[in-house]
Amino acid sequence: MSGKYLLRELARHKAGTFAHIIHRNALLSPQREAYVYNGERVTFSEYNTRVNRLVNALYKAGLKKGDVLGILSWGCLEYVDLCGAAMKGGFIASPFNARLKADELDYLINYSEAGILFVGPELADLVRSLKPRLPKVRTLVCLEDPAAEMLGYDDLVSAGSVEEPDVGVEEEDPVCIIYTSGTTGLPRGALYTQRCFIDDSRTLVIDMGLEQGDKRLQISPLFHIAGNTHMRAFMYIGGTSVIVKFFDPASALKLIQDEKITHVDMVPTHLAAMLAVPDVEKYDVSSLKMMFYGGSSMPTELLRQGMKTFGLIFAQGYGQSESGPMISHLSKEEHNVLDRSEEEQKILTSAGRPDIGVQVRVVDERDHDVEPGQIGEITIKSGHIMSGYWNKPEDTQATLIDGWLHTGDMGYYDENGYIYIADRKKDMIISGGENVYPREVEDIVYEHPAVREAAVFGIPDPYWVEKVHAVVSLKRGGSLTAEELIAFCKKRLAGYKVPKSVDFVDELPKNAAEKIMKKELKGKYW
Repeated sequence: MSGKYLLRELARHKAGTFAHIIHRNALLSPQREAYVYNGERVTFSEYNTRVNRLVNALYKAGLKKGDVLGILSWGCLEYVDLCGAAMKGGFIASPFNARLKADELDYLINYSEAGILFVGPELADLVRSLKPRLPKVRTLVCLEDPAAEMLGYDDLVSAGSVEEPDVGVEEEDPVCIIYTSGTTGLPRGALYTQRCFIDDSRTLVIDMGLEQGDKRLQISPLFHIAGNTHMRAFMYIGGTSVIVKFFDPASALKLIQDEKITHVDMVPTHLAAMLAVPDVEKYDVSSLKMMFYGGSSMPTELLRQGMKTFGLIFAQGYGQSESGPMISHLSKEEHNVLDRSEEEQKILTSAGRPDIGVQVRVVDERDHDVEPGQIGEITIKSGHIMSGYWNKPEDTQATLIDGWLHTGDMGYYDENGYIYIADRKKDMIISGGENVYPREVEDIVYEHPAVREAAVFGIPDPYWVEKVHAVVSLKRGGSLTAEELIAFCKKRLAGYKVPKSVDFVDELPKNAAEKIMKKELKGKYW
């Protein structure tokens, strides 16, 4: 739409909601690309139309504002349509981890109270087998390709009008449930409002220095808080997201080259995989402005290798499913310390400093602030932390105390405000009465040139109660024995922190966010 009614039309949806952002992009940048997937290109005008059609079709099918849209799929265009439908239609998107097994999904889908479940074609057989265990799910809709016993997505949206839905979305309306990764127990759903998502997206735009026309590679899953947030930040600024269904390091590098990608958001395992691609230097990645990492701690040696290969374009964000996620960040400029003193390089092991609009405190067991250098629990307050856990008021009360989110992450800060993560509170090893933080040990293990990936955790021991144990995968052609690795660590760590035993595996198990699943590794020993 253009002409004398443009400004009136821009005011149709309430500012401070993503309903307004989606509509605004369609009006002001109609021909700019919003999404690219598998060769298909969707402009902001087309995306708005797709979302409108879906919202109106869902209302026509009997859904109402506040209903939960279950999503079990890998990334695709229909996935981002569903995210937009929640934003414009007043629904609550409930994306589930596509790597979960049947029993885990049984629990989560029932916990979500979703009455409709949108399913990716790769997961259709699994969901059909689960259907008798999902009494609340009345409708199954298959995305992309038709599937037996499911309504086709195209058949659903064909009944929807392209007109702007007249829903009246408010800033405090819930819009999404993001589930914790479940690395230490059953996942819980962090509930977010429109206002939270707007506030968090704005923070990430500032952190990354985003501009309209920037283009990102979507390799982080949309059901993970990081992938979801980066998708929203680019929607907020009017940038383009190139969606990848399954991560392949060589294919990712080629997409960066061919699509002239400016931004990539990743976890450490993505970087390790790209660095391991033969002749990685042959790809033209000169369009890249930033490689933004988070999700789990980045071994310092891996980061050094990344900067030597791709340049000084790395930035880091620290957060979690309950925090929005933005808590702190280490900027691209702050990474530029490789040629400086060891003391100045130490900030590469930090999570940066608190983001704009985020307050951070490190506290002891009584919620008293600890001094710089002392380890305590990281707590935060911001405009984008979760409003609470979905249908878990007791857990919410235990985690949100006087407006402060207790993260369960242990860490410390220095005199300049840089935050250092020691480890998850639940992952701390107590060996012979001494506290050992796995992250510190893992950083040393990663320094060995033969090591590709590593996980350190405590296992039962009759003498130490818990002993430090490492599980390691090696680089292609790498050679290393347990004795050699233990000797390597002894030169760099206090004796009580050194692994007492080491196992070697081809691959470490990971969840959908590419985090190493220590819970799965620990199960063998406990």
